Amino acid sequence: MSRRPESVRFKLTLSYAGLLVIAGVLLLAVVWLFLLRYVPEHAVLVPANSPGGGRGRPELFIPGRGDLWAAFAPRAAVAMGLLLGFGLVGGWIIAGRMLAPVARITEGTRLAAQGALSHRIELEGPQDEFRELADAFDVMLAKIEAQVGEQRRFAANASHELRTPLAITRSILDVARQDPDADTSQFVERLYDANERAITLTEALLTLSRADQRAFFAEPVDLSLLVDEAVEFLVPLAEQSSVELIADTETAITRGSSALLAQMVTNLAQNAIVHNLSDGGTVRITTQPKTASVVLTVENTGPTLTPESVATLIEPFQRGAERTRGERSGVGLGLAIVNSVVQAHNGTLRLEARDQGGLRVTATLPS
Repeated sequence: MSRRPESVRFKLTLSYAGLLVIAGVLLLAVVWLFLLRYVPEHAVLVPANSPGGGRGRPELFIPGRGDLWAAFAPRAAVAMGLLLGFGLVGGWIIAGRMLAPVARITEGTRLAAQGALSHRIELEGPQDEFRELADAFDVMLAKIEAQVGEQRRFAANASHELRTPLAITRSILDVARQDPDADTSQFVERLYDANERAITLTEALLTLSRADQRAFFAEPVDLSLLVDEAVEFLVPLAEQSSVELIADTETAITRGSSALLAQMVTNLAQNAIVHNLSDGGTVRITTQPKTASVVLTVENTGPTLTPESVATLIEPFQRGAERTRGERSGVGLGLAIVNSVVQAHNGTLRLEARDQGGLRVTATLPS
């Protein structure tokens, strides 16, 4: 069973009142130890005509320690009672005011647990510990809301994209089942293409998820070597598309995942080749070391792009309107993976439309 929220307030109230009572008791102890101990234990009666007393002096009664304590104790008890009551009432009010921000944070947490991620605490007041906690909670909610929205959008797009090859596979199997005597070679080829597309999409989704989660071990990586490997791998595709692939690299060392950075370079180069529509076009890849960063630039010739279309290219499942001859449409995750890999390595990605047509992509990573 969960405790009531007032229990903390009650404990604080008891603490305040207890400290106040303890302070009163200590004050009485000081009076007793340092003042009353100098008072005689028994009362003293000084006669009127005692030596040194002077003529006409009345009889003098000096109370003893017990007499003083008998007169002082009841009043001290009343004062302690008033002090306790004042401590309880004042402590209850003070604790309530101090715990008011906690109640707002608790309410915000409860709403977030119910799915209201757009709710913000927005606590006012001085920049104290409660304000810092509320601000940190608001920042956390904003990040969670953004991530959840991105995951929902990504899951919807992924399910839509995966449905296509599965639907094609089912259609091919239905046709083959209805016509058992038909030539199966064409069915096998179409099934192979559909399966290859599903595998490619699944691998791309896994790579993108891995980059988003930053689940990798960082090590020194030379981007120029990755460019050489990507160029060697993509030469057949470039020749098939009549595209000249040019690599102009310098040693550019960063820290990160060699596999993810290799995927980034390959995706950029392949995307540049695929979107290069004109025969005799070019794709140029350069690496350049800076003072505190390394820069990878991939630019290709092609159709003229608008700034609006360029801004959407890094969104998952966004594809160019046209492709090279004989090239499959892809899965629309190439630049999305590149963007996630760059962000996972604390870098920046910039896309620019070239004045002569085509695209320039610049990835800047810490050196």
